[in-house]
Amino acid sequence: MRFSHFSLLFATLALARPIASSAQGHTSKAVTQTTLWRVPRYLAHIALVILVVAVTAGVVGCKKTPFKLPDTEVLLAPPVPQDVAVHSEWVATLDGYVNAEIRPHVSGYIISQNYKEGDFVRKDQVLFEIDPRPFQAALDQAKGELAQARAQLGKSAIDVERDTPLAEQKAVPKEKLDNEIQAKLAAQAMVQSAEAAVERAQLDLGWTKVTSLVDGVAGIAEVQMGNLVGPSVRLTAVSQVDPIKVYFPVSEQEYLRAKHLSSTGQPMQLLDSAPELILADGTVYPRKGKILWTDRQVDTSTGTIRLVAAFPNPGNILRPGQYGRVRIQTSTKKDALLVPQSAVKEIQGGYQVAVVGEDNKASIRPVKAGEKVGPMWVINEGLKPDDQVVVEGIEKVKDGTAVVPKTAKLQAEVR
Repeated sequence: MRFSHFSLLFATLALARPIASSAQGHTSKAVTQTTLWRVPRYLAHIALVILVVAVTAGVVGCKKTPFKLPDTEVLLAPPVPQDVAVHSEWVATLDGYVNAEIRPHVSGYIISQNYKEGDFVRKDQVLFEIDPRPFQAALDQAKGELAQARAQLGKSAIDVERDTPLAEQKAVPKEKLDNEIQAKLAAQAMVQSAEAAVERAQLDLGWTKVTSLVDGVAGIAEVQMGNLVGPSVRLTAVSQVDPIKVYFPVSEQEYLRAKHLSSTGQPMQLLDSAPELILADGTVYPRKGKILWTDRQVDTSTGTIRLVAAFPNPGNILRPGQYGRVRIQTSTKKDALLVPQSAVKEIQGGYQVAVVGEDNKASIRPVKAGEKVGPMWVINEGLKPDDQVVVEGIEKVKDGTAVVPKTAKLQAEVR
């Protein structure tokens, strides 16, 4: 309210006071006095009306100009046309190139573990030791029996050598010489048997040191010190992981296209491509692999056939049992439309972009997004080459929002 409105109110009240005072000085007639007292009441009503009008006018005059939102600035650019490699992905399972189960050849008590679980071990490295004393005793006994057999063979050989000329001279019965010859042959057989027993005892004694069969990563020990173990007990496992195998199933249709048996469409060249490995956290493994072989049959329950690839694994970063995805280029999409990933908004499983028309108003358009190419995103459906897409500031606009467009320059990543 302005100050002039209050001034008008005070002037009206001041005008009413002298009239009231003049009316109070005339006391000659009661009728005249009563009439004069009504005058200031009438004027008071007029003053009240003037006050209301002044206040209303002041309130109307005090209204401010409506608040205007600042202009919404956005960066616009048309989609970038580019030939893009189309890839297919399959769920993959990692496994060791060789998985060796470590089991003892002899029964006995574990007395030591000579490796650190999860570490890299070499072939023939000792992992466990079994109490060797019983096997040493068996070896000593076998050696003793071998010595006896050799002694018996020596005596038999002497008898035959001594009695052979005597038998020719008929000094001794020929039957005696025949018995001595047979005894010598039996002694020779006993020596061979004793030698085999010694060799077996030496093997048993050597097998008390349980070694790794391959170079690889050793797993967690499944036994403890003092456990009685035997050939049926698994002590641990060692996996050769450089290179590492990757198993992934492809559908029968994809397999046929890879074998150039499809009557329509472009062949995938699946078995000739270098596959990529996408790890569980979404990162792409820096080294590409090679397809090794294909399984012998199609799984009738799933309609897929399993393929095996090998990936270099220096440093043993990849381990058996991990999951990932194998990605292989299957074809090339000509003149695909790409926009920055910042231009695409994902809402409830769908994708949207903001497009600005000639009236500088934004419109939200649903699109079908394809694969990501570096910082760009392939839009399969929903965009035209001459559309002006909001590449920065999509979160500030809604359908129908007036914008101040600015031009941005885009360049797709070359792959």
